[in-house]
Amino acid sequence: VGFQKILTLTYVDKLIDDVHREFRDKYRNEFQQKGALGLLNGTFDFKDDFMRLLRDAEESGKVRAPTVMKTFEQSLKSQKTVKCMIETRGEKPKEKVKPKKNKGSKKEGTEAVAAPGKAPAGDKQPSAAGEKEELSKDEILQKNREEFFKRHMKAGEKSRSPKPEAQKEKGKKPRVWDLGNSNAKVLDYSNSATNGSAEAAPVEEFDPDTVRKSQVATSAFASCSGVHLGVVNPPLRRVTPALLRSAKKGGLGGMFGMLKGLVGSKSLTREDMDPVLEKMKDHLIAKNVAAEIAVQLCESVAKKLEGKVMGTFTTVTSTVKQALQEALVQILQPQRRVDVLRDVMDAQRHRRPYVVTFCGVNGVGKSTNLAKISFWLIENGFSVLIAACDTFRAGAVEQLRTHTRRLNALHPPESHSGRTMVQLYEKGYGKDAAGIAMEAISYARNQGFDVVLVDTAGRMQDNAPLMTALAKLIAVNAPDLVLFVGEALVGNEAVDQLVKFNKALADHSMAQTPRLIDGIVLTKFDTIDDKVGAAISMTYITSKPIVFVGTGQTYCDLRSLNAKAVVAALMKA
Repeated sequence: VGFQKILTLTYVDKLIDDVHREFRDKYRNEFQQKGALGLLNGTFDFKDDFMRLLRDAEESGKVRAPTVMKTFEQSLKSQKTVKCMIETRGEKPKEKVKPKKNKGSKKEGTEAVAAPGKAPAGDKQPSAAGEKEELSKDEILQKNREEFFKRHMKAGEKSRSPKPEAQKEKGKKPRVWDLGNSNAKVLDYSNSATNGSAEAAPVEEFDPDTVRKSQVATSAFASCSGVHLGVVNPPLRRVTPALLRSAKKGGLGGMFGMLKGLVGSKSLTREDMDPVLEKMKDHLIAKNVAAEIAVQLCESVAKKLEGKVMGTFTTVTSTVKQALQEALVQILQPQRRVDVLRDVMDAQRHRRPYVVTFCGVNGVGKSTNLAKISFWLIENGFSVLIAACDTFRAGAVEQLRTHTRRLNALHPPESHSGRTMVQLYEKGYGKDAAGIAMEAISYARNQGFDVVLVDTAGRMQDNAPLMTALAKLIAVNAPDLVLFVGEALVGNEAVDQLVKFNKALADHSMAQTPRLIDGIVLTKFDTIDDKVGAAISMTYITSKPIVFVGTGQTYCDLRSLNAKAVVAALMKA
C-alpha cells in the first residue's frame, strides 16, 4: 500500500475500500457503545476477515483475460508477395499502399480530372492520407527535400538557353575554389625570407561579391534542408604571435573577471544604499525610535559604508542591516558603565552613605521603581534610607511609608541581627525638598545607613520653576548618582524630556561644572512588546547607560538591559 510504484498491484484500492467497509460494519455497535475507551481497551479479531478479502481481491485481479496476439495470417505482412519486396537499382521503391479512404479517393479523382492527358498512376501513386500515416517524420522530410531539388532543377533547365558546348581541352586541370587563390606562389613558404614572418606574408584579398554569393547559397541550403547554420564562418586567418598573445590575455582576463565578480568587487555607493536606508528609517520610527534619531542613525551608517567593498554572496540590504545592528548595540553599550554595588562598597570604605537621586516627569513610576531598587539593595545586604522629598503630590509620603512597611515585613530586623534594613525619612508636605534631602543624608551618616534614595516630585520639562528647584536640590546635596526615570512607551517625547532636563540642570546649577544625568531607569518595559525604540532614543541623546529596566509590578521585576536582545527585537520585522 505504501509503495505502489515499486510493487504495482491493481487491486490495492479495492482491497482498502473493502477492509474499511467490513471493519466498520463488524464493530460499529462496539464503537457506538464504548466510545474512545472501546478503541483503546477493545480487542479486534479481524485476521480471518482480512485474509478472505485479500483472496477475493487477488481473484478479481486475475479475472481479466490476457491480450491475444494476432496470427501471421491476420497481419499485413502476410499479404505481401516476394516480388513487391525486390528493389531494382535506379528504380524508386514502391511505397506502401493502404486501404483508400473517402478523402483519398476524392483527391485521386480530382487529380485525374486535372491531368487527363497523363496515364493513370495505378498502384504507383498511393493516397496522401495513407502515405502520411505510414511514413515517419524523417522519411517525410527527406521526400520534401527531393521534391524541392527536382522542382528547382527543372526550372533551371527551362530558363537556361541552349549554348554550344565548348570544346573540351585535353588534360586534367586542378580545381580552383571560390574563396581560394589560384596563385600557387602565395602558398609557398619554402623561401626563408618570408617563412614565419608576418610582415612579409602577402595579404589575401577577398571579393565582396563572391563572399556575398556564398553566404546566400549557404543560407538557401540551410533553409531548404531544415538545418539552422547561423552566421557564415569568416575566412581563416594566419595565427601570428601577436594574435596568440591577445587570445591568451583575453582568456585570462575573462577567468579573473569571473572570479572577481564571484568573490565580490562592488563598492557601495549612496545611490545603492538610499532605498534600503529609507526602509530602515521607517522601520525604526515604527518601533518607537525618535524620527530625528532614526535619520541620524541611517546617515551615520551610510557614511560608514560608502565606498566599502561588499563581501562574498552579500546583498546591499544584508550589509546595511548588519552595520545598523552593530551601531545600535554600540549605542546601548556606552563606554561609561554604572556599577551601583561596587560604588556602594567604595562609599562604605570612606564611611559615608551612597546617595541616589531620582527625577523625571509625572507618572513614569519613580516611587515604585525606587522601592524595587531598595529591595534589590537589601537583598545584597545594604541598608537603605528613603528620603521623601516629593512634598507636592498628595499621597506621595503615604505611598513611600507603605513600601517601607512592606519591605521591613519581607526583611525583618530579626533576620539581620536586629538591624533595620529600610527606613523612611519624611517631613510632611509643603517643605523645601533640597533641605529635606540634606537632613536625610546627614541622618544616614550618623545612623550608619549604606544608601540614601532621594525621591523627588514629578515635573514637566518645560516648567521652569520646578526645574530650578530640582537643579538646586542636586547642586546643594551633590548626589553620587542622578537617575532619570523614563517610560518605554514614549518615542520623540523621550528625547525632548532628556534634552530639557539636562539643559535645566546645567543652566540652574551654581557649580562651574554642572551635574547632569548619570543614568536612566526605563520603566513599563513589559507593556511595549517589540517597540523598544525609546531605549535607543534615550541612550543616543545623552550617551548615558540604562542602569535598570522595570518589567512589572512586583519588587522582583527589575532587570539590567540586554543590549543584543533589545536590538534583535528592534530589527524584527
